[in-house]
Amino acid sequence: MNEQEIEVIDFLKEQIEDSICALKQGLKKFSTGRANITMLDGIYVNCYGSSMPLHQCATLSATDPRLIIIKPWDKTILNDITKAIQLSSLGINPQNDGTIIRLPIPALDEERRKVLVKQAKQYGENTKISIRNHRREANESLKEIKKVSEDCMRTAIEKVQIVVDIAIKQVDKIISTKEKEILEV
Repeated sequence: MNEQEIEVIDFLKEQIEDSICALKQGLKKFSTGRANITMLDGIYVNCYGSSMPLHQCATLSATDPRLIIIKPWDKTILNDITKAIQLSSLGINPQNDGTIIRLPIPALDEERRKVLVKQAKQYGENTKISIRNHRREANESLKEIKKVSEDCMRTAIEKVQIVVDIAIKQVDKIISTKEKEILEV
């Protein structure tokens, strides 16, 4: 393989890794019926005239498996935090006692678990589509290289396919693990 082919495959690996990282980040936000402060990662609070991530204006802790405690550094933004949580897609009703905010994590019923598994599988399928698109782009880039024999080209395309196959298996494993986590009672 020549240097250009190696660059194409290395770039493909970077793109696939980015796609898999995005999948992992997306799956962190799925509620599994247990308290996990990463569920709050996408929540931004409008306070002090700007929008800031929740973890930058409060201390977050999961004190037990079904409760998240949010202790703002400034009590004047309690209502702003409560409002941000209510407007988020978490579906959890915050309990504001004037000092801290409690987020009780409801236990998941079987129907909700099945819906979450279906959503997780869809996330995985979208990631696989992204990986396949990266494969197509890599193959097109390889075909644009002029100074390569057909045998070398075929070998490079086979290496691209091997990288993609490994990534698809990794996505399947991640989704399978998340599915078990969601279905665990």
